[in-house]
Order: sequence, then C-alpha cells, then structure tokens
Amino acid sequence: MSNSGTISASPASERVDWVDYAKGICIVMVVMMHSTLGVEASAGKHGFMHVLVEFARPFRMPDFFLISGLFLARVINRDWRTYLDRKVVHFFYFYFLWVAIQFAFKAPSFAADHGWAHVGFLYLETFYEPFGTLWFIYMLPVFFVLTKATLRVPAPLIWLVAAALEMAHIQTGWTAIDEFAARFVYFYSGYLFANYVFRFASFVQAWPIIAGYLLAVWFVANSLLVLADLAIRPGISLALGMAGALAVIAVGALLAKMKWLDGLRFCGEHSIVIYLAFFLPMVVVRVVLLKLNILDVGLVSLIDTICGVLGALAICRFAMRTGLGFLFVRPQRYWIAPKQPRATLQAAE
Repeated sequence: MSNSGTISASPASERVDWVDYAKGICIVMVVMMHSTLGVEASAGKHGFMHVLVEFARPFRMPDFFLISGLFLARVINRDWRTYLDRKVVHFFYFYFLWVAIQFAFKAPSFAADHGWAHVGFLYLETFYEPFGTLWFIYMLPVFFVLTKATLRVPAPLIWLVAAALEMAHIQTGWTAIDEFAARFVYFYSGYLFANYVFRFASFVQAWPIIAGYLLAVWFVANSLLVLADLAIRPGISLALGMAGALAVIAVGALLAKMKWLDGLRFCGEHSIVIYLAFFLPMVVVRVVLLKLNILDVGLVSLIDTICGVLGALAICRFAMRTGLGFLFVRPQRYWIAPKQPRATLQAAE
C-alpha cells in the first residue's frame, strides 16, 4: 500500500515493479470482492465471480498488509514529527475526507431509516469505528505507530503475540479491534522479514519454472482448504494468509520479469487512489445493470469490478485536471513536517 500502495514521497525511480504488480493484484481483488458481494446481495443469488472471491478470501487483505510493511525499515528511525506526518496525518487526512464524501452519498438512506439525528451520531462514530471500505487506511496508521513505539521490544515476541491474536479469531464487533487482531501479524511480518521477501522475489525471477510448480501446489492447497471450509480454522488461516501473500508476490515478480499486464502495474501504482474512489462508479454501474436485468449475475459482477477500477482512475484524472486535486494529494497546509517533493498518493516511504 513503501509498500501498500499507500502515500508516497519517493521518486518514481525508486519504485519496485513487482511490488506494484502485487499491489495491483491486491486492489483488483478488493474491488472484485465489494463489487461481487454487492451485486449478489442485491440480486439475491450468486454468480461465477463468487468462486473467485472465496478463493482469494484467505490472502486478499493479508498480502496488502504484508506489502505495506516492506519498506518500513527505511523510515522507521525518522524523528517522530516526520514519521507521524507521513504515516498518521497523511492517512487520516484521506480517511476523514473520503468518509465525508461517502457519508454524503449514504446519509439520505440512513436518515430515511433512523432520522437525521441518528445520522449525526453515525458520523461521529466514524472517528472510532472505521467506516465502510475505508477501514484499511484507518488501521495502517495504528500499525505504523505501534511498530515504531515497540522498537525496543524483542521482535520475535511481538510477532508471536501478533500471530496468536490472528489465530484467536477475535470477534468483538468493533472493526478496529477485530481487524487489528486479524491483520497486524501480516503488516509486522512485512516489516520484520522484508529482506527475505525481496530475496524470495529475486528467486522467483531467477527460477520461474520452479516458481510455477510452487504456485501450482499453492493453488491446489488453497482451493481444497477453501472448498472444505477449513481456511478459517485457527492456524490454517495464518498459514494460508502467509502462503497466499507470497503467491501474489511471486505472480507479481513473474509479471514484472516478463513485463506483462502493464495495466495491472499501473493499478498497483495507484492502488490507494482506486481504494478511495472505486465505491462511486461501482455503485452506479451495479444499480444500472441490475435494473436492466439483461445480464447474468456473474457478468454484472465482472463488469462492475472493471468499472470500479477504471472509474476510480478516471475520477482521479478528472480531479487533478479540474482543481480538485486535494481529493488525492494532501495540501501543504495539512503537513506538520517539511514537505518532500512529489508527495502524492503513490507507494512509498
């Protein structure tokens, strides 16, 4: 999302192609999940895309968080002011901005159900309960701060505690607590084992045939465990999350080596742009296609996924050309540390 396709202050020359490919895969899977489940909920039945969503469930978000931690070692020793600016203020600027945008679209339906007074309460709730699809960029600052604050704590101990939390499958109903328990181990693994991840990507590119066999084994194992409804079992979920994250990285490394599917790499470069804005074209296209009622549910889900991705990129381009760049680039007045060149929504430090 650096890393997780998050917010960038580093020159484009410092980008790592396979990281962008991996992030591209991740963000497409995220949009696919929301599009498919939304279409199926509205239609009242499943389509062929449901199979892909279920297959990706064990590793879709683990990979995003693992990649988010890959470049953290480069910046974690910065002074706290700079670190908080880049890793907390930056993310929360976009979180609260886009919460307001999403909320504006959803407020009328909330009011129709519970009244406008309740709408105000729901908005205040977004400060401590991550809102809708935006929970990812709400949790990242928490992970960044915790990792820096615990630098003097033995790393193996933190990892073991994080792994135990993931295997506990905590369900409190509070998104921040539940997602922290489920995801922090992947973020911390990206930070702790970054050198090994980069070596793994280099191995994949050096030995693509062996990598292909390993991917085939993973594909079969992940499929069987998902079909057997075992993927959510304690221990198995952690193993599949880690294995799936490495599989996505391997695919990204192979695509980068072959220079195939450049559009996927572009999506990875702009993964947070897509993450922020895909909801609007996704909802519009879903409503229109379901009203027309001329396509299979699976095809509607597929078209909705594509439109969600491309529509978000189109919104970004429109915003940058019409004076609305603040939607995707944090204005200087919201910086609390000296601004670096090219600080935009890209993968970075």
